[in-house]
Amino acid sequence: QVQLVESGGGLVQPGGSLRLSCAASGSVFNAMGWFRQAPGKERELVARITRAGSTEYADSVKGRFTISRDNAKNTVYLQMNSLKPEDTAVYYCHAERFDAIGYWGQGTQVTVSS
Repeated sequence: QVQLVESGGGLVQPGGSLRLSCAASGSVFNAMGWFRQAPGKERELVARITRAGSTEYADSVKGRFTISRDNAKNTVYLQMNSLKPEDTAVYYCHAERFDAIGYWGQGTQVTVSS
């Protein structure tokens, strides 16, 4: 059974930092990544990383967010720096197997506010 367990969300002031973690179990995954969904908006890709280490970022987070993963631990991380109020959203971990079947985490709230 596949499980994705997220941690690291919370409340932070503008300009601050947070680090999200997502520990996956139950399968071997190719791409792992983070999506986010703000109230009234569609879920959007934030960043993703393949097992080989190739990365992709949304234009809005380039230069501020860094995605990384530990394949031995089946864990993906999202280091978020210089956070802005518009980064406020529920952040979801996503993991995709080599056969393209994907799984979602339960989501973790990130709120950027003074």
